[in-house]
Amino acid sequence: HLPNAVIALKQGVGRLIRDVDDHGVLAICDPRLFSKSYGRRFLGSLPPMPVTRDEEKAISFFVDVPGALADTGETA
Repeated sequence: HLPNAVIALKQGVGRLIRDVDDHGVLAICDPRLFSKSYGRRFLGSLPPMPVTRDEEKAISFFVDVPGALADTGETA
């Protein structure tokens, strides 16, 4: 089951970022990613990207990246 889950996660990231101009946040709210040994397989399957456990850093992405909120019309 684990290989299927890794593949599904990788495919999901591919749908989030399709082009070099795309930006996005991948939020994985499962603590096992960091607390279990198999979490490294998940992280290792992802393309290079910043990883944080700091919610404020993830939220600041939407303020720091120009156009991150443009599609929704929302403001930070």
